[in-house]
Amino acid sequence: MISADALQVYKQLDIGTAKPEAEILSRLPHHLIDLIDYTRNFNVGEFCLRADRCIRIILDRSLLPVISGGTAYYLKAWLLGLPETPISDPILRTDLERRWAGESDEALREEVNRIDPVSAGRIGNRDRYRFLRVLEVYAQTGRPLSEFPVSREPRKDYRVLSIGLRRERTELYRRIEQRVDLMLKAGLASEVADLREQGARREDPGMKAIGYREWFGGEGEDDPTVERVRQLITRNSRRYAKRQMTFFASLPDVRWFDAGKDVDITGGIADTVREFLADDS
Repeated sequence: MISADALQVYKQLDIGTAKPEAEILSRLPHHLIDLIDYTRNFNVGEFCLRADRCIRIILDRSLLPVISGGTAYYLKAWLLGLPETPISDPILRTDLERRWAGESDEALREEVNRIDPVSAGRIGNRDRYRFLRVLEVYAQTGRPLSEFPVSREPRKDYRVLSIGLRRERTELYRRIEQRVDLMLKAGLASEVADLREQGARREDPGMKAIGYREWFGGEGEDDPTVERVRQLITRNSRRYAKRQMTFFASLPDVRWFDAGKDVDITGGIADTVREFLADDS
């Protein structure tokens, strides 16, 4: 299994990223989990490169690679290929980070919206890494990042079966609330407290994730209560899920299954996989 979760790559971020339990990992090895420190940026290009390496290793073992998870942007980039944007310039990137270090997220968004409103609309409010990437590409090329074309056809070097799960929205939101409650019961508050004691800051890439950033305050609250954090994580998770559903709907040739709470879909998915493999034989 290859994880396409942009947050499970971070070490020490366990409860808030809902990493698979040890028992599951012992039965089904996962790749691209616990790779890097939460202070380091991880981007879509690195994901695609690492995922391709994992796929080759799995195929060499005569096994079936499965990319699963979470971050629609990563899945789409792997499936369709990355746009031909210029390679990141470390010197320019450092200059941009220094230039915007003392500015607010709102000011950064306004600047990105000025030069590339399309990209600004696609990026979350606190995703400074992607905002700076827009500025970096514009400085390098004089062109908005959104003008670099993205392929609409799946890559040709692999034969891919894409399977998606749908849930009715009210059921999805109920499960989000349940998940947030379970994370808190599992010790999310203690996990974050330990990280902060070790020096974690709101500016660290991993701390910008939903489930972690809410503990650092903001929105007029410097020291939110656990109940307020629960409300914020639930709200932000719902908003993120809504964006992800829209993004997943743009993927081509997906076989969709209804994952309603009273529906057993495992048989249908298994049949679909068997038919796919039979066509390849």
